[in-house]
Amino acid sequence: MILEHALLTVKPGQASAFEDAMSKAAPLIAASPGFLGLEVRPSIEAPGTYLLLVRWESLTDHDPGFRSSDRYQHWKALLHDFYDPFPTVTHFSEPLLL
Repeated sequence: MILEHALLTVKPGQASAFEDAMSKAAPLIAASPGFLGLEVRPSIEAPGTYLLLVRWESLTDHDPGFRSSDRYQHWKALLHDFYDPFPTVTHFSEPLLL
């Protein structure tokens, strides 16, 4: 299992619209082969900042898998205009400690 991580910084005044769009986008990623789970957590200290965590069976399930799909194009259309700056996505392997 791998963990995808991104800090999403949403443009000021758009948090509510972003949260609505994320609710619409979630089924798109959930329908992807290798998808294991999704968390989107709002920051306590930094309003408008969200932690995105996606669990995948493998890195290739995310990229090129999801990212080369039609579902990703819809995900992108729903969400990518909210970000400033555009987030950096990183991937993590199995935990060393639990």
